[in-house]
Amino acid sequence: MELPIYLIGYMGAGKTTIGRMVAERLGWHFVDLDAAFSEINGMTTADHIRTYGIETFRKQEKECVESLSELPIQKVIYATGGGYPCWEDNMDCLLELGTSIYLRWSNKHLADRLWLTDLRERPLIEAKTKEELHKFVEWQMSGREEFYRRAHYTIDTAALTGEDISEKDDEAVAGALYDLIQKLLSQK
Repeated sequence: MELPIYLIGYMGAGKTTIGRMVAERLGWHFVDLDAAFSEINGMTTADHIRTYGIETFRKQEKECVESLSELPIQKVIYATGGGYPCWEDNMDCLLELGTSIYLRWSNKHLADRLWLTDLRERPLIEAKTKEELHKFVEWQMSGREEFYRRAHYTIDTAALTGEDISEKDDEAVAGALYDLIQKLLSQK
């Protein structure tokens, strides 16, 4: 397994929450790429997208990932933005930079999880009704799944969670991610 680890998946998949939990358990560093982008650029990703547009954001997001990948830290888990792997050659870059792991949820779970968050932090969905959100997630995932599936590994959450959202979902997925990383490290 090549380090570092890049968690990918749709917005609301828990990349930040789950990644942080697992990094802490492993004693590794954790970097939320959206938070790093915000720190570097002096504004949230949502504000940046609203101000400069999604294309400018994606270009600067890529520059941020490239600069962070040059750091000498290996034992780190990065949580990417949901759309990052789907822009230009970003997925190819992630496959070369380290090990990518896709946190795969059903479209229904993703929409339900997103509905419980502060949508104002997510410009692409902030004005959507619950029904519109479900349709939007389904539509976007129809184009993004092909990128996400290229990850080195996939954690399919369907086997780990129930039909309804639970507070224990992230813990179950974090446990599976931790086990996968431990298994991969033992094979080195």
